[in-house]
Amino acid sequence: MIIMKFGGSALQTAERIREMAAIVQKHLEQRPLLVLSAMGNTTENLIDAGQSALHQSVVFPRIEEFHRNIIAQLGLPPKLIDGLLSELNSLLRGISLIKELSSKTRDTLLSFGERMSVRIFSAYLNQLGIASSYFDGWDAGLITSSDHARAEILPESYDRIRESLSDIKGIVPVITGYIAKDRLGNITTLGRGGSDLTASIIGKALGVDEIQLWKDVYGILSADPRLIPEAAPLRQLSFAEAAELAYFGAKVLHPTSILPAMCAAIPVRVKNHRDPDHLGTLILAEPESRESGVVAITHKSHQVLVHITSTRMLGQSGFLARVFQIFADLKLSVDVIATSEVSISLTLSENQLSQLREKIEEIATIKIEDSKSIISLIGKVERSSELLEKIMRALNSERIDVQMISHGASKTNTSLIVNDAEMQRSLAILYQTFFHPRGQS
Repeated sequence: MIIMKFGGSALQTAERIREMAAIVQKHLEQRPLLVLSAMGNTTENLIDAGQSALHQSVVFPRIEEFHRNIIAQLGLPPKLIDGLLSELNSLLRGISLIKELSSKTRDTLLSFGERMSVRIFSAYLNQLGIASSYFDGWDAGLITSSDHARAEILPESYDRIRESLSDIKGIVPVITGYIAKDRLGNITTLGRGGSDLTASIIGKALGVDEIQLWKDVYGILSADPRLIPEAAPLRQLSFAEAAELAYFGAKVLHPTSILPAMCAAIPVRVKNHRDPDHLGTLILAEPESRESGVVAITHKSHQVLVHITSTRMLGQSGFLARVFQIFADLKLSVDVIATSEVSISLTLSENQLSQLREKIEEIATIKIEDSKSIISLIGKVERSSELLEKIMRALNSERIDVQMISHGASKTNTSLIVNDAEMQRSLAILYQTFFHPRGQS
């Protein structure tokens, strides 16, 4: 059994849907289970419709026209999604009436994209003679916390998924990504990367052979091709490398999306739906043996660098614990950190600095520097000192100031902080240094 997840760009036209169905048909012997995002720009259009209802009037012609056109072009029953469109209209009228769009209501609003998507795709598979049934996330067994817009999957989901899907034979299940329900029956969403996470969770629950994430890129690349045109697809990565790449800026995967697969050691393959014969990138617990070294470089711009120094009274013990408790209370996620007994330097991307400053100044002094970039070099490195020396020599030769450096305990990630203005040049220098050293082609 395999999981095949298709994103919105793979479903944005009737022709693309036909092509995705052809891909599914080629994998029928592997007993595919499908996870779908909303079609095309539907999620963005639903957000616009909600804002329009909140401030002006109930208007959602782009959403209705888009889906009805696809239904017509695929030759499906015209009334296939009439019930959902009626529900959507009622919800938007409610938003317009009470002039409120809470996070709870917004999650319900956004769920319509995925719900329409699976009904259309499943109906088209049945029309082709491929037996199929659709499932909303909650019908497939996904239960989450009640944190709307960023809900977390609860442990009981795995048993529920097995109960709902394990005995399905002879059909292709088509399941909504991104959406679920909490224990009270309220619709929730999983946040960015939610459809990939759904695929990973279902894959772990069912113990599938492989999870395939079909996207519009040739797998995971060695760098951002917009900044490094010669960046190339990576044939294999370890889970640790893929997680670091995702967390530190690679847009193909969301950091949490492959964790369930990682825990169950289920291979994840990132493939290009526009070129299905391309192998893409395979993410494994233990990739094939290769030489030690950097396999990819990624970056995150527009970060802030925060320096926290203990007051004399609190410099002896408990200082780090109190600082980290403040970050936990404010739900701030730290990217890169360097510590000593009385000081901490770290980077943040969240925009809650005024609140942070107020809390930290109760126990320490704080200095904040903005317009910083994190550049991360990913790969299993045996000799850290050689790697760090190579980085510093390359950047120092171009008079680029490295303001902080962090080498992970796993030796998979080495991150450094530079000014935003020097990020692109730093990236180019490091890519040249590690991927095209002088004397090699």
